[in-house]
Amino acid sequence: MNSGSRHVILSGCSGAGKSTLLNELAYRGFDTVTEPGRRIVIEELRGDGKALPWVDPAAFATRAIEVAVQDLRLSGDGSSWTFFDRSLVDAAVALQHATGHVASVTLAPFPRYHRRVFLTPPWPEIYLQDQERQHGMEEAVAEYDRLLRAYSDLGYDPLVLPKTTVSERASFVLSRLEEL
Repeated sequence: MNSGSRHVILSGCSGAGKSTLLNELAYRGFDTVTEPGRRIVIEELRGDGKALPWVDPAAFATRAIEVAVQDLRLSGDGSSWTFFDRSLVDAAVALQHATGHVASVTLAPFPRYHRRVFLTPPWPEIYLQDQERQHGMEEAVAEYDRLLRAYSDLGYDPLVLPKTTVSERASFVLSRLEEL
């Protein structure tokens, strides 16, 4: 396991504040990488829409893997913290869910992220559907449960974020990284 990696994943439940937390970390001066899935959905909505997650989950997951690999390659030398809104791991878990292809096999050729992964728990009070997030809360919770299990099974150390202000969440993340 590459516990020395400075590439840190923010994962978890859809609509639970990952992007907002990523923005706060960017505001504090850290490098950040936006969610591959949202970028793909925006692109697909402008095009033929064949790889939308609600049209073809396997095609969407495959595209998310490609984008996440590119993000990881472009993310720098790891000399400072870089925070990822979702990751290659999330995409591999989505592909496994859609096709049965084992996530650990998909991930085997790629470098690992930092061992500590921060997960946003389901938070119905702030959950919103929009044009790019069309699934409901029940599906979001099921995805969260898959990710929580998968990160542990893949040898990562998932830590669930508290339901608090974005500033407190960012401080929580940074303090938990410094503990290591």
